[in-house]
Amino acid sequence: MSELVALEINNRIAKITLQNGKVNAISHEVIAEMNAALDKAEEEKAVVILTGHSGILSGGYDLKTMQKGPKEAIELVTEGSRLTRRMIAFPTPIIAACPGHAVAKGAFLLLCSDYRIGVSGPFKLGLNEVAIGMTMHYAGIEMARQRMPAPYFNRSVINAEMFDPETAVKAGILDVVVSPEKLMETAMAAAEQCKQLNMKAHHGTKLKVREAYIAAMDAAIEADAKGTL
Repeated sequence: MSELVALEINNRIAKITLQNGKVNAISHEVIAEMNAALDKAEEEKAVVILTGHSGILSGGYDLKTMQKGPKEAIELVTEGSRLTRRMIAFPTPIIAACPGHAVAKGAFLLLCSDYRIGVSGPFKLGLNEVAIGMTMHYAGIEMARQRMPAPYFNRSVINAEMFDPETAVKAGILDVVVSPEKLMETAMAAAEQCKQLNMKAHHGTKLKVREAYIAAMDAAIEADAKGTL
């Protein structure tokens, strides 16, 4: 792993840490390194903990790439959607330990994780695409629809409303909020609990539960690759 994504695997727990600058921008390079880290976690049959650095999981896609032009933006978004589609069907549990803000693609990483832990504080979580001039992509709509109750889905996807951590639980973006100093302790405890699962049964059940969702994601990714943002 290079400096953009760090990977530690100990005792069948793979900790994947995003560390791409102040906002942990999701670039082509970050996606490639996340996939490489997931490859290693899959080889080790390890439970995954996905986290960022103090105050943020990710602020979303790399703006330099997104602003180059429609072609470049679509390519990055499509690649990112393929990553989150992989997360949805990943053979072991993925626990997101969100240390603060999670915006746009950062929030989608939460929506595609199996268990999401956030921290209390003045943080914002949500989907701001419409606010910054992007029509929400089909894959993003599917990811939000899967986890967000209908009123919050509309407030988030259509109105680009951002939520504090406690409201993000109600909105389906997080499962629980803890104090910042308890984040990794809570994530490790959840990972240890997940290690007790029969992973074959976990994966088989996940694929059955998400069968229609995964099919919808595949269709959405294909449609997005042909469209505009």
